[in-house]
Amino acid sequence: MTLPDNNTTSRRRFLAGGGAALAALTVGLSACAPESGGLSDQVRKGDNKNYIAGDGSVTEFAKDQRSAPMQINGTLFNGTQVKAEDLLGKVTVLNFWFAACAPCRVEAPILEGLHQDFKAKGVQFFGVNLRDEKATAEAFEKSFNVTYPSFNDKDGAVLLSVTGLVPPNAVPTTLVLDKEGRVASRVLGEIEKGTLKALITSAAAE
Repeated sequence: MTLPDNNTTSRRRFLAGGGAALAALTVGLSACAPESGGLSDQVRKGDNKNYIAGDGSVTEFAKDQRSAPMQINGTLFNGTQVKAEDLLGKVTVLNFWFAACAPCRVEAPILEGLHQDFKAKGVQFFGVNLRDEKATAEAFEKSFNVTYPSFNDKDGAVLLSVTGLVPPNAVPTTLVLDKEGRVASRVLGEIEKGTLKALITSAAAE
């Protein structure tokens, strides 16, 4: 998948509580390293190393400017395989994360809260874990009471399906897919609850 070409006019803006304000931001750099100690300790603390942290900038794509549907083909930590057709007919939220990423820990309760708010409306949430072994990922989910499933994406299969939209080391990144499986919006970096809620609501209303 590639970004719209230069002739398109993707809208970049921050949304908060359903409102919108134009903004232009650059991606910042942070650093982090593997942590020692028990799994619970590992997922609750970190030094912000070995990843590129986005600054929360938001990109929205108009319906007529969206790229082709994601050709996703990945396996969840619970063994379930998810294919492109599983994204059709529902708004899907994809959050790219790993346990040693400090912003991922901050936003985990927010994502879970939005998952609870929207699941009755047919919106599905998936994490995309880029680095962790199953035990580490499950310890993270237990620590932060995350109930939606995550892909085991150490092989990069899901990440590859959004090449051009998700920088390989930009964690966290969150995508909202429309009911056709196309990327409707993207947040680079830690999400803000009101922003993501507005993006999901907009996609669900289409």
